[in-house]
Amino acid sequence: MERPNKKSTFVFQAGILAAAGMLVRVIGLIYKSPLLSIIGIEGNGYYNAAINIYTIILLISSYSIPSAISKVIAQRLAFKEYRNAQRVFVCALLYVLIVGGIASILTFVGAPWLMGKNPNAVVALRVLSPTIFFSGFLGVFRGFFQAHGSMVHTSISQVLEQIFNAAVSILAAKLFIGMAENGDDTVRAIYGSAGSALGTGAGVLIGLLFMYGMYRLNGGIIRRRVAKDKTWHEESYGEIFKVIFTIVTPFILSTFIYNCTTAVNMYIYLYVMDHKKMDAILASNHYGIFSGLAVAVVNIPIAIASAMSSAIIPGVAASYVKGTLGQTRRQVTRAIQMTMLIAIPAAVGIAVLPRPIMHFIFPQKESLDMASGLLAALSVTIVFYSLSTLTNAILQGIGKVNTPVVHAVIALVIQVAGLVALLFYTDLELYALAAANAIYSLVMCVLNQLSVRKHLEYRMDVVKLFLKPLFAAVVMGAAVYGVYHGLMLVIPVSRVVLLLAIGLGICVYGVILLLIGGVTEDELWNFPKGAFLVQAAKKIHLLPDWEAPSGKKRRKRKKKKGKRKKEITDDLDL
Repeated sequence: MERPNKKSTFVFQAGILAAAGMLVRVIGLIYKSPLLSIIGIEGNGYYNAAINIYTIILLISSYSIPSAISKVIAQRLAFKEYRNAQRVFVCALLYVLIVGGIASILTFVGAPWLMGKNPNAVVALRVLSPTIFFSGFLGVFRGFFQAHGSMVHTSISQVLEQIFNAAVSILAAKLFIGMAENGDDTVRAIYGSAGSALGTGAGVLIGLLFMYGMYRLNGGIIRRRVAKDKTWHEESYGEIFKVIFTIVTPFILSTFIYNCTTAVNMYIYLYVMDHKKMDAILASNHYGIFSGLAVAVVNIPIAIASAMSSAIIPGVAASYVKGTLGQTRRQVTRAIQMTMLIAIPAAVGIAVLPRPIMHFIFPQKESLDMASGLLAALSVTIVFYSLSTLTNAILQGIGKVNTPVVHAVIALVIQVAGLVALLFYTDLELYALAAANAIYSLVMCVLNQLSVRKHLEYRMDVVKLFLKPLFAAVVMGAAVYGVYHGLMLVIPVSRVVLLLAIGLGICVYGVILLLIGGVTEDELWNFPKGAFLVQAAKKIHLLPDWEAPSGKKRRKRKKKKGKRKKEITDDLDL
Protein backbone atom coordinates (compact mmCIF):
# COMPACT_ATOMS: atom_id res chain seq x y z
CA MET A 1 0.00 0.00 0.00
CA GLU A 2 1.46 3.36 -1.00
CA ARG A 3 1.10 6.27 1.33
CA PRO A 4 2.10 9.90 0.75
CA ASN A 5 4.96 11.59 2.53
CA LYS A 6 3.44 13.15 5.67
CA LYS A 7 6.34 15.32 6.71
CA SER A 8 4.73 18.45 5.35
CA THR A 9 1.41 17.91 7.14
CA PHE A 10 0.45 19.79 10.26
CA VAL A 11 -0.04 16.49 12.12
CA PHE A 12 3.60 15.56 11.57
CA GLN A 13 4.77 19.06 12.50
CA ALA A 14 2.49 19.07 15.53
CA GLY A 15 3.97 15.73 16.53
CA ILE A 16 7.44 17.28 16.51
CA LEU A 17 6.28 20.27 18.52
CA ALA A 18 4.31 18.07 20.91
CA ALA A 19 7.31 15.81 21.51
CA ALA A 20 9.42 18.88 22.24
CA GLY A 21 6.70 20.26 24.51
CA MET A 22 6.52 17.02 26.46
CA LEU A 23 10.32 16.90 26.76
CA VAL A 24 10.39 20.52 27.92
CA ARG A 25 7.86 19.81 30.65
CA VAL A 26 9.62 16.63 31.72
CA ILE A 27 12.88 18.57 32.04
CA GLY A 28 10.95 21.20 33.97
CA LEU A 29 9.62 18.62 36.40
CA ILE A 30 13.00 16.92 36.78
CA TYR A 31 14.82 20.12 37.72
CA LYS A 32 12.01 21.42 39.94
CA SER A 33 12.50 18.63 42.43
CA PRO A 34 16.15 19.50 43.29
CA LEU A 35 15.29 23.19 42.99
CA LEU A 36 12.51 22.75 45.51
CA SER A 37 14.98 21.08 47.85
CA ILE A 38 17.29 24.10 47.52
CA ILE A 39 14.83 26.99 47.87
CA GLY A 40 12.27 25.19 50.04
CA ILE A 41 8.48 25.40 50.09
CA GLU A 42 8.62 29.09 51.11
CA GLY A 43 10.99 30.06 48.29
CA ASN A 44 8.87 28.05 45.84
CA GLY A 45 5.83 30.04 46.94
CA TYR A 46 7.56 33.36 46.26
CA TYR A 47 8.87 32.15 42.91
CA ASN A 48 5.44 30.95 41.75
CA ALA A 49 3.82 34.21 42.89
CA ALA A 50 6.33 36.17 40.77
CA ILE A 51 5.93 33.79 37.82
CA ASN A 52 2.16 34.27 37.85
CA ILE A 53 2.49 38.07 37.51
CA TYR A 54 5.30 37.69 34.97
CA THR A 55 3.07 35.37 32.93
CA ILE A 56 0.22 37.90 32.88
CA ILE A 57 2.51 40.68 31.63
CA LEU A 58 4.02 38.29 29.09
CA LEU A 59 0.51 37.44 27.89
CA ILE A 60 -0.20 41.12 27.31
CA SER A 61 3.11 41.94 25.64
CA SER A 62 4.30 38.96 23.61
CA TYR A 63 2.90 35.53 24.53
CA SER A 64 0.47 35.42 21.60
CA ILE A 65 2.98 36.71 19.07
CA PRO A 66 3.96 33.30 17.56
CA SER A 67 0.36 32.28 16.82
CA ALA A 68 -0.70 35.72 15.60
CA ILE A 69 2.33 36.28 13.39
CA SER A 70 2.19 32.75 11.96
CA LYS A 71 -1.45 33.37 10.96
CA VAL A 72 -0.71 36.70 9.25
CA ILE A 73 2.36 35.41 7.41
CA ALA A 74 0.68 32.11 6.44
CA GLN A 75 -2.18 34.00 4.76
CA ARG A 76 0.34 35.79 2.54
CA LEU A 77 2.34 32.66 1.82
CA ALA A 78 -0.87 30.94 0.69
CA PHE A 79 -0.87 33.34 -2.29
CA LYS A 80 2.95 33.35 -2.72
CA GLU A 81 3.23 36.95 -1.45
CA TYR A 82 6.78 36.51 -0.15
CA ARG A 83 7.64 40.21 -0.10
CA ASN A 84 4.58 41.07 1.94
CA ALA A 85 5.28 38.16 4.29
CA GLN A 86 8.77 39.51 4.91
CA ARG A 87 7.39 42.98 5.58
CA VAL A 88 5.06 41.49 8.18
CA PHE A 89 8.09 39.92 9.86
CA VAL A 90 9.95 43.24 10.02
CA CYS A 91 6.93 45.10 11.37
CA ALA A 92 6.41 42.43 14.01
CA LEU A 93 9.98 42.90 15.25
CA LEU A 94 9.39 46.64 15.60
CA TYR A 95 6.08 45.96 17.38
CA VAL A 96 7.66 43.78 20.07
CA LEU A 97 10.59 46.18 20.43
CA ILE A 98 8.19 48.92 21.54
CA VAL A 99 5.63 46.85 23.45
CA GLY A 100 8.14 44.51 25.08
CA GLY A 101 10.42 47.36 26.12
CA ILE A 102 7.60 49.29 27.79
CA ALA A 103 6.27 46.17 29.54
CA SER A 104 9.73 45.24 30.84
CA ILE A 105 10.37 48.70 32.32
CA LEU A 106 6.92 48.95 33.90
CA THR A 107 7.34 45.50 35.47
CA PHE A 108 10.65 46.42 37.08
CA VAL A 109 9.41 49.76 38.40
CA GLY A 110 5.96 48.58 39.45
CA ALA A 111 6.98 45.24 41.01
CA PRO A 112 6.12 46.30 44.61
CA TRP A 113 2.61 47.35 43.57
CA LEU A 114 2.10 44.28 41.34
CA MET A 115 2.96 41.83 44.11
CA GLY A 116 0.52 43.45 46.56
CA LYS A 117 0.11 41.16 49.57
CA ASN A 118 3.24 39.18 48.69
CA PRO A 119 6.13 41.70 48.96
CA ASN A 120 8.71 38.95 49.42
CA ALA A 121 8.29 38.02 45.74
CA VAL A 122 9.25 41.50 44.45
CA VAL A 123 12.93 40.62 43.96
CA ALA A 124 12.09 37.57 41.83
CA LEU A 125 9.69 39.59 39.68
CA ARG A 126 12.31 42.27 39.06
CA VAL A 127 14.81 39.61 37.99
CA LEU A 128 12.19 38.34 35.53
CA SER A 129 11.47 41.78 34.00
CA PRO A 130 14.20 41.76 31.27
CA THR A 131 12.95 38.35 30.13
CA ILE A 132 9.71 39.99 28.98
CA PHE A 133 11.67 42.10 26.48
CA PHE A 134 13.59 39.15 24.97
CA SER A 135 10.50 36.92 24.85
CA GLY A 136 8.82 39.18 22.29
CA PHE A 137 11.63 38.76 19.76
CA LEU A 138 11.76 35.02 20.39
CA GLY A 139 8.02 34.83 19.70
CA VAL A 140 8.34 36.63 16.35
CA PHE A 141 11.06 34.27 15.12
CA ARG A 142 9.03 31.23 16.20
CA GLY A 143 5.91 32.54 14.48
CA PHE A 144 7.91 33.18 11.29
CA PHE A 145 9.12 29.59 11.04
CA GLN A 146 5.74 28.14 12.05
CA ALA A 147 4.09 30.05 9.21
CA HIS A 148 6.50 28.34 6.82
CA GLY A 149 5.35 24.94 8.01
CA SER A 150 8.38 24.13 10.15
CA MET A 151 8.01 23.40 13.85
CA VAL A 152 11.52 21.96 14.12
CA HIS A 153 13.17 25.31 14.82
CA THR A 154 10.64 26.17 17.51
CA SER A 155 10.97 22.70 19.03
CA ILE A 156 14.76 22.81 19.28
CA SER A 157 14.70 26.33 20.70
CA GLN A 158 12.17 25.26 23.35
CA VAL A 159 14.32 22.33 24.45
CA LEU A 160 17.46 24.50 24.58
CA GLU A 161 15.55 27.14 26.49
CA GLN A 162 14.40 24.67 29.13
CA ILE A 163 17.82 23.01 29.51
CA PHE A 164 19.52 26.34 30.20
CA ASN A 165 16.60 27.38 32.38
CA ALA A 166 17.07 24.26 34.51
CA ALA A 167 20.85 24.52 34.79
CA VAL A 168 21.00 28.24 35.55
CA SER A 169 18.03 28.09 37.97
CA ILE A 170 19.70 25.45 40.16
CA LEU A 171 23.16 27.03 40.06
CA ALA A 172 21.88 30.58 40.60
CA ALA A 173 19.58 29.49 43.44
CA LYS A 174 22.50 27.84 45.25
CA LEU A 175 24.72 30.87 44.65
CA PHE A 176 22.13 33.41 45.78
CA ILE A 177 21.22 31.46 48.91
CA GLY A 178 24.94 31.24 49.72
CA MET A 179 25.09 35.03 49.51
CA ALA A 180 22.30 35.21 52.12
CA GLU A 181 23.67 32.58 54.48
CA ASN A 182 23.64 35.07 57.38
CA GLY A 183 19.94 35.87 56.91
CA ASP A 184 16.91 34.07 58.32
CA ASP A 185 14.85 31.46 56.48
CA THR A 186 12.65 34.05 54.77
CA VAL A 187 15.64 36.05 53.46
CA ARG A 188 17.22 32.88 52.05
CA ALA A 189 13.89 31.95 50.46
CA ILE A 190 13.71 35.37 48.78
CA TYR A 191 17.22 35.04 47.39
CA GLY A 192 16.55 31.49 46.26
CA SER A 193 13.43 32.53 44.37
CA ALA A 194 15.44 35.28 42.65
CA GLY A 195 18.02 32.71 41.52
CA SER A 196 15.24 30.54 40.10
CA ALA A 197 13.90 33.55 38.19
CA LEU A 198 17.34 34.20 36.68
CA GLY A 199 17.23 30.78 35.04
CA THR A 200 14.03 31.70 33.19
CA GLY A 201 15.75 34.70 31.60
CA ALA A 202 18.84 32.70 30.66
CA GLY A 203 16.70 30.10 28.90
CA VAL A 204 14.80 32.69 26.85
CA LEU A 205 18.04 34.40 25.80
CA ILE A 206 19.56 31.11 24.59
CA GLY A 207 16.37 30.28 22.66
CA LEU A 208 16.45 33.70 21.01
CA LEU A 209 20.09 33.34 19.96
CA PHE A 210 19.34 29.95 18.41
CA MET A 211 16.33 31.21 16.44
CA TYR A 212 18.29 34.21 15.19
CA GLY A 213 21.05 31.87 14.03
CA MET A 214 18.52 29.72 12.15
CA TYR A 215 17.06 32.81 10.50
CA ARG A 216 20.50 33.91 9.33
CA LEU A 217 21.19 30.38 8.07
CA ASN A 218 18.05 30.54 5.91
CA GLY A 219 18.73 34.13 4.80
CA GLY A 220 19.69 33.11 1.25
CA ILE A 221 16.42 31.22 0.66
CA ILE A 222 14.40 34.11 2.07
CA ARG A 223 16.12 36.70 -0.15
CA ARG A 224 15.74 34.57 -3.30
CA ARG A 225 12.04 34.09 -2.76
CA VAL A 226 11.50 37.80 -2.16
CA ALA A 227 13.46 38.59 -5.34
CA LYS A 228 11.32 36.18 -7.40
CA ASP A 229 8.04 37.51 -5.96
CA LYS A 230 5.81 38.89 -8.75
CA THR A 231 2.98 40.04 -6.48
CA TRP A 232 1.21 43.01 -8.02
CA HIS A 233 0.24 44.56 -4.67
CA GLU A 234 2.95 45.48 -2.20
CA GLU A 235 1.50 46.30 1.20
CA SER A 236 2.76 49.45 2.88
CA TYR A 237 4.21 49.30 6.36
CA GLY A 238 1.24 51.32 7.57
CA GLU A 239 -1.19 48.72 6.21
CA ILE A 240 0.81 45.91 7.78
CA PHE A 241 0.96 47.59 11.18
CA LYS A 242 -2.80 47.99 11.03
CA VAL A 243 -3.22 44.29 10.22
CA ILE A 244 -0.82 43.26 12.98
CA PHE A 245 -2.62 45.43 15.51
CA THR A 246 -6.08 44.17 14.55
CA ILE A 247 -4.93 40.52 14.60
CA VAL A 248 -2.51 40.56 17.54
CA THR A 249 -4.77 42.54 19.88
CA PRO A 250 -7.64 39.98 19.90
CA PHE A 251 -5.06 37.17 20.18
CA ILE A 252 -3.55 38.92 23.19
CA LEU A 253 -6.91 39.60 24.83
CA SER A 254 -8.08 36.03 24.32
CA THR A 255 -4.84 34.45 25.53
CA PHE A 256 -4.57 36.92 28.39
CA ILE A 257 -8.06 36.24 29.72
CA TYR A 258 -7.69 32.52 29.03
CA ASN A 259 -4.48 32.29 31.05
CA CYS A 260 -4.89 35.04 33.63
CA THR A 261 -7.26 32.83 35.59
CA THR A 262 -4.18 31.51 37.42
CA ALA A 263 -3.26 34.93 38.77
CA VAL A 264 -6.88 35.90 39.44
CA ASN A 265 -7.38 32.69 41.39
CA MET A 266 -4.16 33.30 43.32
CA TYR A 267 -5.29 36.78 44.38
CA ILE A 268 -8.73 35.53 45.39
CA TYR A 269 -7.30 32.57 47.31
CA LEU A 270 -4.74 34.65 49.23
CA TYR A 271 -7.33 37.34 49.99
CA VAL A 272 -9.91 34.88 51.32
CA MET A 273 -7.31 32.95 53.32
CA ASP A 274 -6.16 36.25 54.86
CA HIS A 275 -9.79 37.02 55.63
CA LYS A 276 -10.04 33.61 57.35
CA LYS A 277 -6.93 34.48 59.40
CA MET A 278 -4.64 31.89 57.79
CA ASP A 279 -0.94 32.73 58.15
CA ALA A 280 0.28 34.54 55.00
CA ILE A 281 3.41 32.39 54.59
CA LEU A 282 1.38 29.18 55.05
CA ALA A 283 -1.17 30.32 52.45
CA SER A 284 1.65 31.16 50.02
CA ASN A 285 3.27 27.77 50.63
CA HIS A 286 -0.01 25.94 50.01
CA TYR A 287 -0.60 27.85 46.79
CA GLY A 288 2.95 26.99 45.71
CA ILE A 289 2.11 23.29 46.10
CA PHE A 290 -1.02 23.72 43.97
CA SER A 291 0.58 25.83 41.24
CA GLY A 292 4.17 24.60 41.28
CA LEU A 293 3.54 20.87 41.77
CA ALA A 294 0.02 19.68 40.89
CA VAL A 295 -0.60 22.11 38.00
CA ALA A 296 2.92 21.51 36.67
CA VAL A 297 2.23 17.77 36.28
CA VAL A 298 -1.18 18.36 34.69
CA ASN A 299 0.40 20.71 32.15
CA ILE A 300 2.52 17.91 30.65
CA PRO A 301 -0.27 16.26 28.60
CA ILE A 302 -1.85 19.67 27.93
CA ALA A 303 1.37 20.45 26.05
CA ILE A 304 0.03 18.22 23.27
CA ALA A 305 -2.93 20.55 22.75
CA SER A 306 -0.68 23.61 22.82
CA ALA A 307 1.54 22.06 20.16
CA MET A 308 -1.43 21.07 18.03
CA SER A 309 -2.81 24.61 18.34
CA SER A 310 0.45 26.19 17.20
CA ALA A 311 0.67 23.78 14.27
CA ILE A 312 -2.94 24.05 13.10
CA ILE A 313 -3.25 27.86 12.92
CA PRO A 314 -1.15 28.42 9.74
CA GLY A 315 -2.83 25.56 7.87
CA VAL A 316 -6.36 26.51 8.91
CA ALA A 317 -5.71 30.17 8.10
CA ALA A 318 -4.37 29.30 4.64
CA SER A 319 -7.13 26.81 3.72
CA TYR A 320 -9.90 29.01 5.08
CA VAL A 321 -8.73 32.12 3.23
CA LYS A 322 -8.70 30.06 0.01
CA GLY A 323 -12.28 28.94 0.67
CA THR A 324 -11.51 25.21 0.94
CA LEU A 325 -13.80 24.47 3.89
CA GLY A 326 -13.64 20.73 3.37
CA GLN A 327 -9.89 20.72 3.92
CA THR A 328 -10.32 22.97 6.96
CA ARG A 329 -12.82 20.57 8.52
CA ARG A 330 -10.52 17.60 7.90
CA GLN A 331 -7.67 19.43 9.61
CA VAL A 332 -9.89 20.22 12.57
CA THR A 333 -11.00 16.59 12.91
CA ARG A 334 -7.43 15.25 12.78
CA ALA A 335 -6.26 17.79 15.35
CA ILE A 336 -9.09 17.01 17.78
CA GLN A 337 -8.62 13.28 17.35
CA MET A 338 -4.87 13.39 17.94
CA THR A 339 -5.33 15.59 21.01
CA MET A 340 -8.08 13.50 22.60
CA LEU A 341 -6.26 10.23 21.97
CA ILE A 342 -3.58 11.49 24.34
CA ALA A 343 -5.48 13.79 26.71
CA ILE A 344 -8.19 11.29 27.71
CA PRO A 345 -5.90 8.39 28.75
CA ALA A 346 -3.55 10.87 30.45
CA ALA A 347 -6.44 12.17 32.55
CA VAL A 348 -7.55 8.66 33.50
CA GLY A 349 -4.01 7.55 34.33
CA ILE A 350 -3.39 10.54 36.59
CA ALA A 351 -6.78 10.06 38.27
CA VAL A 352 -6.11 6.42 39.23
CA LEU A 353 -2.45 6.76 40.29
CA PRO A 354 -1.97 10.35 41.54
CA ARG A 355 0.24 9.54 44.53
CA PRO A 356 2.73 7.25 42.70
CA ILE A 357 3.03 9.80 39.89
CA MET A 358 3.57 12.69 42.26
CA HIS A 359 6.05 10.66 44.35
CA PHE A 360 7.96 9.80 41.17
CA ILE A 361 8.43 13.48 40.30
CA PHE A 362 8.29 15.36 43.61
CA PRO A 363 9.18 12.95 46.45
CA GLN A 364 9.24 15.64 49.17
CA LYS A 365 7.24 14.08 52.02
CA GLU A 366 5.98 17.37 53.48
CA SER A 367 3.99 18.17 50.32
CA LEU A 368 3.27 14.70 48.88
CA ASP A 369 -0.19 14.07 50.37
CA MET A 370 -1.58 17.50 49.50
CA ALA A 371 -0.03 17.54 46.01
CA SER A 372 -1.35 14.03 45.22
CA GLY A 373 -4.91 14.91 46.21
CA LEU A 374 -4.83 18.09 44.14
CA LEU A 375 -3.40 16.21 41.15
CA ALA A 376 -6.31 13.76 41.20
CA ALA A 377 -8.79 16.64 41.46
CA LEU A 378 -7.20 18.42 38.50
CA SER A 379 -7.06 15.35 36.22
CA VAL A 380 -10.38 16.08 34.47
CA THR A 381 -9.12 19.54 33.45
CA ILE A 382 -6.59 17.87 31.14
CA VAL A 383 -9.38 17.01 28.71
CA PHE A 384 -11.22 20.31 29.08
CA TYR A 385 -8.14 22.52 28.75
CA SER A 386 -6.78 20.50 25.83
CA LEU A 387 -9.99 20.81 23.87
CA SER A 388 -10.60 24.47 24.70
CA THR A 389 -7.01 25.38 23.80
CA LEU A 390 -7.39 23.66 20.45
CA THR A 391 -10.77 25.20 19.62
CA ASN A 392 -9.39 28.62 20.56
CA ALA A 393 -6.74 28.16 17.87
CA ILE A 394 -9.31 26.96 15.32
CA LEU A 395 -11.47 30.05 15.81
CA GLN A 396 -8.42 32.30 15.59
CA GLY A 397 -7.25 30.52 12.45
CA ILE A 398 -10.54 31.12 10.62
CA GLY A 399 -10.48 34.80 11.52
CA LYS A 400 -12.97 34.75 14.41
CA VAL A 401 -10.35 36.26 16.71
CA ASN A 402 -12.84 38.15 18.87
CA THR A 403 -15.00 35.12 19.62
CA PRO A 404 -12.55 33.44 22.06
CA VAL A 405 -12.21 36.79 23.87
CA VAL A 406 -15.96 36.91 24.57
CA HIS A 407 -15.98 33.25 25.62
CA ALA A 408 -13.00 33.76 27.93
CA VAL A 409 -14.70 36.69 29.66
CA ILE A 410 -17.90 34.69 30.20
CA ALA A 411 -15.97 31.68 31.53
CA LEU A 412 -13.85 33.88 33.80
CA VAL A 413 -16.90 35.53 35.36
CA ILE A 414 -18.58 32.17 36.00
CA GLN A 415 -15.48 30.57 37.51
CA VAL A 416 -14.71 33.59 39.73
CA ALA A 417 -18.24 33.46 41.12
CA GLY A 418 -17.87 29.75 41.77
CA LEU A 419 -14.44 30.10 43.37
CA VAL A 420 -15.50 32.90 45.72
CA ALA A 421 -18.57 30.91 46.83
CA LEU A 422 -16.53 27.74 47.42
CA LEU A 423 -13.78 29.54 49.37
CA PHE A 424 -16.12 31.54 51.58
CA TYR A 425 -18.78 28.92 52.28
CA THR A 426 -16.81 25.66 52.30
CA ASP A 427 -13.53 24.37 53.71
CA LEU A 428 -12.28 23.09 50.33
CA GLU A 429 -9.47 25.71 50.17
CA LEU A 430 -7.06 24.49 47.44
CA TYR A 431 -9.63 22.03 46.11
CA ALA A 432 -11.83 25.03 45.38
CA LEU A 433 -9.09 26.20 43.02
CA ALA A 434 -9.17 22.82 41.27
CA ALA A 435 -12.96 23.06 40.94
CA ALA A 436 -12.65 26.60 39.53
CA ASN A 437 -10.18 25.38 36.89
CA ALA A 438 -12.62 22.64 35.87
CA ILE A 439 -15.52 25.10 35.64
CA TYR A 440 -13.56 27.57 33.52
CA SER A 441 -12.18 25.03 31.04
CA LEU A 442 -15.56 23.29 30.68
CA VAL A 443 -17.37 26.54 29.90
CA MET A 444 -14.71 27.41 27.31
CA CYS A 445 -15.07 23.97 25.70
CA VAL A 446 -18.83 24.31 25.31
CA LEU A 447 -18.82 27.90 24.01
CA ASN A 448 -15.93 27.35 21.60
CA GLN A 449 -17.45 24.19 20.19
CA LEU A 450 -20.75 25.92 19.51
CA SER A 451 -18.91 28.64 17.57
CA VAL A 452 -16.79 26.18 15.58
CA ARG A 453 -19.95 24.28 14.69
CA LYS A 454 -21.61 27.49 13.53
CA HIS A 455 -18.81 29.03 11.47
CA LEU A 456 -17.45 25.86 9.86
CA GLU A 457 -20.76 23.94 9.75
CA TYR A 458 -18.78 21.28 11.58
CA ARG A 459 -20.19 18.49 13.71
CA MET A 460 -17.97 16.42 15.96
CA ASP A 461 -18.23 12.63 15.84
CA VAL A 462 -18.69 12.29 19.61
CA VAL A 463 -18.52 8.51 19.61
CA LYS A 464 -15.34 8.35 17.55
CA LEU A 465 -13.50 11.33 19.04
CA PHE A 466 -14.50 10.98 22.70
CA LEU A 467 -16.43 7.89 23.76
CA LYS A 468 -14.22 5.25 22.16
CA PRO A 469 -10.98 6.75 23.55
CA LEU A 470 -12.72 7.08 26.93
CA PHE A 471 -13.76 3.42 26.93
CA ALA A 472 -10.24 2.30 26.04
CA ALA A 473 -8.80 4.64 28.70
CA VAL A 474 -11.12 3.29 31.42
CA VAL A 475 -10.04 -0.28 30.63
CA MET A 476 -6.45 0.92 30.67
CA GLY A 477 -6.97 2.69 33.99
CA ALA A 478 -8.36 -0.45 35.62
CA ALA A 479 -5.43 -2.50 34.30
CA VAL A 480 -2.85 0.04 35.44
CA TYR A 481 -4.38 0.35 38.91
CA GLY A 482 -4.51 -3.41 39.40
CA VAL A 483 -1.01 -4.05 38.05
CA TYR A 484 0.57 -1.27 40.12
CA HIS A 485 -0.92 -2.31 43.44
CA GLY A 486 -0.41 -6.01 42.65
CA LEU A 487 3.27 -5.59 41.78
CA MET A 488 3.86 -3.41 44.83
CA LEU A 489 3.16 -6.50 46.94
CA VAL A 490 5.98 -8.31 45.13
CA ILE A 491 8.36 -5.50 44.15
CA PRO A 492 7.95 -2.71 46.72
CA VAL A 493 9.87 -0.16 44.62
CA SER A 494 7.31 2.46 43.63
CA ARG A 495 9.16 4.10 40.74
CA VAL A 496 10.05 0.84 38.99
CA VAL A 497 6.54 -0.55 39.41
CA LEU A 498 5.00 2.72 38.15
CA LEU A 499 7.05 2.59 34.93
CA LEU A 500 6.05 -1.05 34.37
CA ALA A 501 2.39 -0.21 34.96
CA ILE A 502 2.51 2.77 32.58
CA GLY A 503 4.15 0.66 29.87
CA LEU A 504 1.47 -2.00 30.20
CA GLY A 505 -1.22 0.69 30.22
CA ILE A 506 -0.01 2.13 26.92
CA CYS A 507 -0.16 -1.32 25.31
CA VAL A 508 -3.63 -2.06 26.69
CA TYR A 509 -4.95 1.32 25.55
CA GLY A 510 -3.61 0.90 22.03
CA VAL A 511 -4.96 -2.63 21.64
CA ILE A 512 -8.45 -1.79 22.94
CA LEU A 513 -8.58 1.35 20.78
CA LEU A 514 -7.82 -0.64 17.62
CA LEU A 515 -10.23 -3.45 18.51
CA ILE A 516 -13.20 -1.11 18.97
CA GLY A 517 -12.37 0.96 15.87
CA GLY A 518 -11.24 4.06 17.71
CA VAL A 519 -8.54 4.52 15.07
CA THR A 520 -8.64 3.28 11.49
CA GLU A 521 -5.67 2.28 9.39
CA ASP A 522 -5.85 5.45 7.28
CA GLU A 523 -5.94 7.59 10.42
CA LEU A 524 -3.01 5.69 11.89
CA TRP A 525 -0.99 6.48 8.78
CA ASN A 526 -1.40 10.20 9.50
CA PHE A 527 0.22 9.90 12.92
CA PRO A 528 3.94 10.56 13.43
CA LYS A 529 5.72 7.26 12.64
CA GLY A 530 2.46 6.12 11.05
CA ALA A 531 4.08 3.45 8.87
CA PHE A 532 5.75 1.87 11.90
CA LEU A 533 2.49 1.90 13.89
CA VAL A 534 0.55 0.30 11.03
CA GLN A 535 3.15 -2.42 10.53
CA ALA A 536 3.26 -3.16 14.27
CA ALA A 537 -0.55 -3.38 14.48
CA LYS A 538 -0.69 -5.76 11.53
CA LYS A 539 2.05 -8.00 12.85
CA ILE A 540 -0.01 -8.68 15.98
CA HIS A 541 -3.15 -9.09 13.83
CA LEU A 542 -4.96 -5.98 15.01
CA LEU A 543 -5.13 -4.88 11.36
CA PRO A 544 -4.98 -6.89 8.09
CA ASP A 545 -1.45 -7.83 6.99
CA TRP A 546 0.53 -4.90 5.62
CA GLU A 547 2.03 -5.03 2.16
CA ALA A 548 5.08 -2.92 1.39
CA PRO A 549 4.95 -0.75 -1.76
CA SER A 550 6.21 -2.50 -4.87
CA GLY A 551 9.58 -1.58 -6.37
CA LYS A 552 7.85 0.36 -9.14
CA LYS A 553 5.86 2.39 -6.60
CA ARG A 554 8.97 3.08 -4.52
CA ARG A 555 10.86 4.32 -7.60
CA LYS A 556 7.89 6.50 -8.60
CA ARG A 557 7.67 8.00 -5.10
CA LYS A 558 11.45 8.63 -5.00
CA LYS A 559 11.35 10.35 -8.41
CA LYS A 560 8.41 12.54 -7.33
CA LYS A 561 10.18 13.44 -4.10
CA GLY A 562 13.38 14.39 -6.00
CA LYS A 563 11.40 16.60 -8.38
CA ARG A 564 9.71 18.33 -5.48
CA LYS A 565 13.06 19.24 -3.90
CA LYS A 566 14.04 21.19 -7.03
CA GLU A 567 11.05 23.47 -6.71
CA ILE A 568 10.93 26.60 -4.57
CA THR A 569 8.52 25.96 -1.73
CA ASP A 570 7.33 27.75 1.37
CA ASP A 571 9.31 25.42 3.65
CA LEU A 572 12.68 26.58 4.92
CA ASP A 573 15.71 24.32 5.26
CA LEU A 574 16.00 22.44 8.56
